[in-house]
Amino acid sequence: MDLTPRPGAAPPPPYAHHPYAETPAETTTRLRPVKARNPARTVAAAACAVLGLGLVGGAVTGSWLTGDSAAEPGADSAYTVGRSAWHDVPVDTLFPRTLKGDGAGPGATDRVWTRVAVAGDAGCAAGLDPLLLRTLRPVGCERLVRATYTDATRSSVTTVGMVFTEGDTEAMGALDTRFTTQHLAARADLMPRTYPAAGTVAAGFGEPQRASWTVHVLTEVPVVVFAVSGFADGRTVAEPQPAAEAMAAGATTAVAQAGIGHEAKGLADRVERTLRRTVTDLTEKPE
Repeated sequence: MDLTPRPGAAPPPPYAHHPYAETPAETTTRLRPVKARNPARTVAAAACAVLGLGLVGGAVTGSWLTGDSAAEPGADSAYTVGRSAWHDVPVDTLFPRTLKGDGAGPGATDRVWTRVAVAGDAGCAAGLDPLLLRTLRPVGCERLVRATYTDATRSSVTTVGMVFTEGDTEAMGALDTRFTTQHLAARADLMPRTYPAAGTVAAGFGEPQRASWTVHVLTEVPVVVFAVSGFADGRTVAEPQPAAEAMAAGATTAVAQAGIGHEAKGLADRVERTLRRTVTDLTEKPE
């Protein structure tokens, strides 16, 4: 592809010359494209919106006056907003191009991760092992989004993802309890799949290269966050370790010594925090 700018064209974005630059398909502002709008439909929609706002405003005012808490604005809003975040929130917010992990490495060393690829939104079957998919079936799957990162030394690669579910607070709470009491996050047969991307440092990051992983069921929003890490040189790992075990004091395996468990846990934690903060910002009521 000829990347020479046309006369008068705007200069390429700063990340275009980054050593880990992504392909154009992986730099979209949203994980799902938004169709162009018909001008006539837009005008009609605006008129309907004005009328709708008036009706909704009246209903909300009535609920406040009558004390009907079930009708109050914001009821379960974190679940409503969180469930659609995969579509409504820009991909650079869900998966920042660069993530800093202060104290996230072995011995509380700092980490910096750079995004090398973003998968298009998809159904859960595309990125989850069948047994893990079956385990999540009680909460359903609204959408799966994933991105792959590499560390500053390009010695490790990590796929981090979010499963946006259809479950309510009760269903998500029950799933969280099951994962905790049955130690499901530590089962190798429930390990998430990787997202390798051709032409990147993660091109050879397949299932045999998985070295460590983490899975966390959230209850404040209907999302399951996961991450799976491996060595960037494409080596096969015979005995992968869950992140909690690989990060344990005194762990001596190659996975533990290389800090691969810290990579999975550190990235999953920061993507999770970003999601929580984003949903909170979108659901906060103006003072």
